[in-house]
Amino acid sequence: MATKRRSTKKGPKPREEAEVEGRDDGEADGADGGDGPDAVEAEDDVLEAAGELVDDGDGSHGAEEPKGLARYDALQAYMREVRRHPLLTPEEEHRLAVDYAKTGDVDIAARLVTANLRLVVKLAYEYRRAFKNMMDLVQEGNIGLMQAVKRYDPYRGVKLSSYAAWWIRAYMLRFILNNWRLVKIGTTQAQRKLFFNLSKEKAKLKALGIEPTSEEIAKRLNVAEGDVIEMDRRLARADASLDTPVASSDGRTTTRLELLPGSNETPEAATESAELEEVLHEQLEAFRQTLTGKDVQIFEKRLVADEPLTLQELGDQFGVSRERVRQLEARLTGRLREYLKKTLGDAVGVG
Repeated sequence: MATKRRSTKKGPKPREEAEVEGRDDGEADGADGGDGPDAVEAEDDVLEAAGELVDDGDGSHGAEEPKGLARYDALQAYMREVRRHPLLTPEEEHRLAVDYAKTGDVDIAARLVTANLRLVVKLAYEYRRAFKNMMDLVQEGNIGLMQAVKRYDPYRGVKLSSYAAWWIRAYMLRFILNNWRLVKIGTTQAQRKLFFNLSKEKAKLKALGIEPTSEEIAKRLNVAEGDVIEMDRRLARADASLDTPVASSDGRTTTRLELLPGSNETPEAATESAELEEVLHEQLEAFRQTLTGKDVQIFEKRLVADEPLTLQELGDQFGVSRERVRQLEARLTGRLREYLKKTLGDAVGVG
C-alpha cells in the first residue's frame, strides 16, 4: 500500500500566539513596519497565522487539500496576494520616496504601497474586537496607506511606515465609527472622543474608587456634560426599527412607521400649522409673564418641559407633599385654559 508523503514544513502557529495585540506607537520597529530581518519574519508569522497558511513554494499547503466543496475565505486569498510583494530595505524605500516626491510617478507610488500592505493587516488586527469584518478594515486601511504615500515627505527623517500608521489607523477608526450603528452617532469632535473613550474612562474611575458621574467624565475628557449624557444614552440602547410593534388593538399590530405623520400634507396646511405653533408659543410666553412663585416652576418644569419632573420631585423642591403639587398644577392648568380661550378662541385646547 502506498503511503502519503508528509510535508516537512511546520504547521501554522496557534492563533493565540500569533495574534498581534494593540501596542503603543513608541514600541519596537515591528509595530510600524520594521526595517530588519526580525521584523520581516515577525510580519510573515502574523500573515501566516492570520490566514492559516503554510506555503510550500509550489502553491500547495502543508496538509493535503480537502476535496469537494469548501468555503472560500477572502482573507486567506488576500494574504497569498500580499506575500507576493517583496518588502523594501530602508535605503530602497527612501530612494523610491524621494523619486516619487520629485516625479509623482504612479508606478513608484504603487511599489511603496504594495511593500507596506503587511503593515495594514497588522494594524487591522488591533481592532478585530471592535469590528469583526477584517477585510473591511484592511480595505479602509489601504486607502489610508495610499493617502500616506501621497503626502509623505522623505526629507523629515521619519520612516514611511511610521508616518503611514497614523493615516491607516485614522481611516480604520473613522470606518468603525461610521458603521458601528445604522444611525451615525459620532457627528462632532466631542462625540467622537466620547465614543472611543467613554467606557474606558468609566472603568478607570471605578478602578480608582471614584463614582463615574457624567460631570466627572466631562471634566476629565474636556467635553460638555450634556454630550456625555447623550452619548451614554446612545451607547446604552440599540437601534430601534420603524417596523417594531409598539401597540396592538383589535387584534391589529401597530408599528412606529404607522404612527409617523403622513407626507401628504398640503403646503397650505403645513403653513397654517407652523403659524399656529408660532402664535401658541408667543401666547404661552405671555402667560408665563403673569405667573409668580411656585406657578413659574410648575409651568416650566411640568407643563411645557420636554422631560417634565414628577410631582414628587417638585414636592421635594418646594418642601410640600405630592398631592399639594398636583392641586397647584390643576389650578394652573385651569388658568392656562381660560387664558388661551380668551386669546385664541377654541382653536387650541389644553388637557
